[in-house]
Amino acid sequence: MKDQKKPQVPKFNVYWLYGAIIFALLSMSIFGGSDSWKTLSKTNISNFEKYLNNGDVNEVIVIRNKSSVQVTLNQEALGKSEHQSISSKNIFGQENSNGPHYQFEVGSLELFEEKLEKARQNGIVFRLEFITVENRWFDALIGFLPIIIIIGVWIFLMRRMSGGGAGGPGGQIFNIGKSKAKLFDKNTDVKTTFKDVAGLEGAKEEIQEIVDFLKNPTKYTKLGGKIPKGALLVGSPGTGKTLLAKAVAGEAKVPFFSLSGSDFVEMFVGVGASRVRDLFKQAKDKSPSIIFIDEIDAIGRARGKSNITGSNDERENTLNQLLTEMDGFGTNTNVIVIAATNRADVLDKALMRAGRFDRQIYVDLPDLNERKEIFQVHLKPIKVIKTLDIDFLAKQTPGFSGADIANVCNEAALIAARKNKKSVGKQDFLDAVDRIIGGLEKKNKIITPEEKKTIAFHEAGHAIVSWLLEHAAPLVKVTIVPRGQSLGAAWYLPEERQIIRTEQMLDEMCAALGGRAAEKVMFDKISTGALSDLEKVTRQARAMVSVYGLNDTLGNITYYDSSGEADYNFTKPYSEETARKIDHEISGIIEKEYNRAISLLASSKDKLIQLADRLLEKEVIFKDDLENILGKRPYKSNEEKIEDAKVKK
Repeated sequence: MKDQKKPQVPKFNVYWLYGAIIFALLSMSIFGGSDSWKTLSKTNISNFEKYLNNGDVNEVIVIRNKSSVQVTLNQEALGKSEHQSISSKNIFGQENSNGPHYQFEVGSLELFEEKLEKARQNGIVFRLEFITVENRWFDALIGFLPIIIIIGVWIFLMRRMSGGGAGGPGGQIFNIGKSKAKLFDKNTDVKTTFKDVAGLEGAKEEIQEIVDFLKNPTKYTKLGGKIPKGALLVGSPGTGKTLLAKAVAGEAKVPFFSLSGSDFVEMFVGVGASRVRDLFKQAKDKSPSIIFIDEIDAIGRARGKSNITGSNDERENTLNQLLTEMDGFGTNTNVIVIAATNRADVLDKALMRAGRFDRQIYVDLPDLNERKEIFQVHLKPIKVIKTLDIDFLAKQTPGFSGADIANVCNEAALIAARKNKKSVGKQDFLDAVDRIIGGLEKKNKIITPEEKKTIAFHEAGHAIVSWLLEHAAPLVKVTIVPRGQSLGAAWYLPEERQIIRTEQMLDEMCAALGGRAAEKVMFDKISTGALSDLEKVTRQARAMVSVYGLNDTLGNITYYDSSGEADYNFTKPYSEETARKIDHEISGIIEKEYNRAISLLASSKDKLIQLADRLLEKEVIFKDDLENILGKRPYKSNEEKIEDAKVKK
C-alpha cells in the first residue's frame, strides 16, 4: 500500500510579517491625525473672503502648527451652484455633509486673525476655533526610524553573509561573490560561426574537435579516450583568439560561459575564489558545457613572483581555486575550459600542465594566403570596385593581424565616403594602410625650409641605402609630409621570413641608419630626427648579441629566458665583465653599419641630391622615381625569385 501523501502546509514567509508591520504603521500615520483621513477641496484666501462676506461660512478652524485653515459652510450655502463641485468625502468615498468643506494655507496667521476680527466687527457671524493637530504615531515612527533602519540593514547583512540570500556558493554580501559570466546557449542568438573565422586552419581544427567531442562523446570514449580538460589559445593581440571563442559559442549546442580574467579580481578578500567556485558550479549544473576565460593572465600569473611584501595575495588564492576546480577531487569531466592570452610566458606552470590545459593552440599572425581569406571576410559588407585585387591588398599588409586588416577595410570605407565615392577602390585601401601605419597627414604643420631640406635628405638616405642593399626591404613610398608624430616616413614591403640570417639583420640596420648617414654626408651635422631609427637598430643589435647568439666574440650563447622568470630577478644572468663585452659589441655593430651607410651614400652623393630635390618638389615619391634615378634594383625580391622558378619549370 502506497503511503498517502500528506497535505502540504504552506510555508510561512517572514516577508508577510514585514508587510503587515509596515501596513500597520502606515495606517496609524494616516488615521492618527484628527482630519487627515478627509479629502477637502482646495481654495485660496481671496475666495474665502468672498464666501465670508456672502455669509456662506459657518465655521473656521485655524490649524496653528500647519498654517492652514479649514472652512465649514452652512446648509444654505451648500445649495448654491458655486459650491456644487466641492469634494467632501473621506478615503472610503462616504459623504461628509457636516464639513469641513474647504481648506487653504495662509502665509501669516496674525494678518489672517486681523481679517477675521474685522469681519466680526462688520456683523458677520461665524464660529472660530484654533487647534493644533498632532500625529503621535507618526511622530513616534519618525523618532524610531533611525533605529529601524539600522536593525533592517543588520538583518540584511547577516542574511547575505550567511549565504541565505545568494543561493549557495558565491553567496556573499550584495552577491559580490557570484560569477559574472555571460551564458550563451541554444536559445541565445550568436551569429559568429567558424565560417566567419578566416585562416587559422590548425587552431580551428583543434577547437572544432573539442566542440565535436561535447556533441558526440561516444565517438571518442568508445575507444577509451577522455575529454580534454582545457585548451589554451596563445597568440599576439588581434590574431583572432576571442573570435575563435565566439565561433565556438555560435557552433556549440552546449551552454557556453564567457568572462574575462579581470572579472575575478575584486578589492574584497576571497571574492575571486568565490566567483571561481560559483562559475564551475553553474557550468557543472548545465554540463556538458564550455567555460571561456579571456585574458587569463590577469589571474594566472606565476605564483610567488610579485609577492614582494610577503602578504597573502588575493590573486594567488583565485589561481589556487582555479587549479583545484580544473583538476581536483570531484572534478566533472563534462566541463571544458578554453582560455586565451597573449602572455603565455607569465602563466603559472601548474596551470599549463597536462590535465588542466591539455592543449596549447598557437594562433600566429596570418601569412599571405590567410590574409587574403581575412580580406574576403571583411570586404563582404563593403561596396568595393569590381576590379579590386585582393591578392595585392594581402601583399601590401605583411605583419598585419586579423584585427588590423578589419581596421584597414573599415578605414578605407571611411576614406572613400569622405571623398563622396560610390565604391571603395584600390587607392582608398592604400591610403588606409598609410594612415594606420604612419598616422594622419598634417599638411598644415609649420616647418622651416631648412628643416624640410634636412627631412628630405634624411628620407632620401633611407631610400637609397635600402635600394642598394640586397637583404633590405624593398621600398614602396617615401614622403616628407608630416604624419602622426613623424616629420617624414618611408614605406617598405618587408619579405615574410621564418628565419633571419646575420647578413639580413645587418642590412636592415644599415638601411635604418641611412637617414642619419645622409645628414652626415650632406651637412656634416646630425639631428634628433633619427631617434626611432636608433631605437630600432639598438634593439636589433642587442638581440643579435644577447638573444640569438649571432656575435663571434660572445659566441653561441643566449641570455633570453622564454619562461619569463628572468623578469623577476634583480640580478643580470651574466657578470659585469660580460656586460661590458655586450655593450662594446652592440656599439661596434651599430658603428660599423653606420660607417657602411656613409660610404654607400658618399659614393652616390649626386643621386642622393637628385632624389632629395625630387622629394622637395613632389613631397611624395614612389618606387618608379627611384628606378628613374638609380636604375633597376640590382637584387631580386623573394617574390620575383619564386616567379622565375615557376617560369623555368
